[in-house]
Amino acid sequence: MTEQPSLADTWFSRDLPVLRAIARLVDEPTHGGSPYLLGAVVPASGLPKADVVAAAKALAAANYIEPLTNHAGDIVRITAISAEARRLAGLWPTPQGEWERLLEQLTVRAANAPTDVERARWRTFADAAAAVGPHDGALLMQALVGGYVPRKG
Repeated sequence: MTEQPSLADTWFSRDLPVLRAIARLVDEPTHGGSPYLLGAVVPASGLPKADVVAAAKALAAANYIEPLTNHAGDIVRITAISAEARRLAGLWPTPQGEWERLLEQLTVRAANAPTDVERARWRTFADAAAAVGPHDGALLMQALVGGYVPRKG
């Protein structure tokens, strides 16, 4: 049996840049909340129109965007993006991103604390957080970002 060659990546080279362009348009106060033409995404993404059209189809199929189509089935406008699309585009927090931000904050606070005692406390906190690791740290941040904090019971 002959092994099929892998398909080329389209997420990082095409789909994510288009999603980020759409997210920027959606989030701008002058555009937010109103449907906007797919043609506006082309200059915002910096990609050729054919790539933007292909990416929009892929994003719509994955339910990241809500498209309006013409009678021929072509996407002509985008009316909204999903919550997951907001996270992927960087508009909303992800557990991993918030964990990294927490680690950065602890390191900065340890470096800038006014006294040796405070510096040692922040350093200990930073070391303990780093020891938890990115997986468990992201799980903790997922609970915090999502508003769920387990209570003893």
